[in-house]
Amino acid sequence: MISEAELNNIIGQPSGEKLEYRAVLPPSRTVGQLICGFANSAGGIVVLGVSQKQGARMQVLGLSEDFRANSIVHKAIDMLNPVPVVQYYYTNFKDKRVYIIEVTPSNNQVSVEGKVFKRNGAETTLQNPTTISVRVTSYHKIQELGRKLIITPTTEAMAGFLEHYRSVLNIISDLGTLLYPVSPSTATNNIEGKILMRILFSSCADNFETYLSDLLYEIYLAKPETLKSDETVTVKEVLECVDLQEFISYFAKKKLSKLKRGSVTAFLSENKQIEKLNAVNNEQQKEIERILQIRHLYAHNNGIIDEKFLKYFPEFNLNEQHEMSVDETLVYLDYLSTVVSQIDTAAIHKFNLANAV
Repeated sequence: MISEAELNNIIGQPSGEKLEYRAVLPPSRTVGQLICGFANSAGGIVVLGVSQKQGARMQVLGLSEDFRANSIVHKAIDMLNPVPVVQYYYTNFKDKRVYIIEVTPSNNQVSVEGKVFKRNGAETTLQNPTTISVRVTSYHKIQELGRKLIITPTTEAMAGFLEHYRSVLNIISDLGTLLYPVSPSTATNNIEGKILMRILFSSCADNFETYLSDLLYEIYLAKPETLKSDETVTVKEVLECVDLQEFISYFAKKKLSKLKRGSVTAFLSENKQIEKLNAVNNEQQKEIERILQIRHLYAHNNGIIDEKFLKYFPEFNLNEQHEMSVDETLVYLDYLSTVVSQIDTAAIHKFNLANAV
């Protein structure tokens, strides 16, 4: 365990091969990657609760004990194979509580969820990348959207969102004869293609909701006080969660219930953390609700237009089958990814969220 005198000598040095600062508590996957990177290199120390500003200036913020960091680190260590020697604890520094993770170099290569990380200067880098990229395709609009989906920095939530969308673009590109046999601007006349298009579009709309849930989770970790409310939860709900991290994830998903009924406005009003970002204006909220109505129609009514759908899209006819071309689908995916980028940038700035490793 590092003494306070040793900590005085450490904090103030810039991030490097053996030192990493994080202003807030990252998700367990990010913590696991940091530990893995140090274990596969010369070892090192992660200091949580300290922000490194431009010019290597340090700001000691402290790390709240409202949510015990130990449970996050435990979960991170469970992801590692083999498990390296790690010490982790709260300690005092200049009247603030900071959290220290000490990692000893490992004699054996350590991986986290099958991925191997190493420390490269002040960066933790993936040694066996499996990041999904959009493959070269003959259709330029798929390629253009693929380039737009290369965004940094991002939260862990947005990193997962982008990976899903890139995968969908690859599927559309690979299955052109099924999804756009005539042209990308014409809806497929293939029955299997119609079904697949509905599935792909629904998964992308669902992934927008998943992003919001994951982002709320990251905000709760960064600012645990934002979770405090007068909302009632049952003892059963608490006990069914393995640990606090799982409860936070459950609580965030519970708050998405209104969004699952198609009301983005209601969701934002229930979740002040995202509403206060002012990243989504009224017109965007209305358009997102229209997009989600298409998902509801595809997921629950096989694309057959009903009266509820006509309230959002009066230009269609009752009981007809709603169909979309690849071009129309790409426009919606572009729209959602743009909104997510706006939200993510605002959240990183407001809540000082950790970037995805």
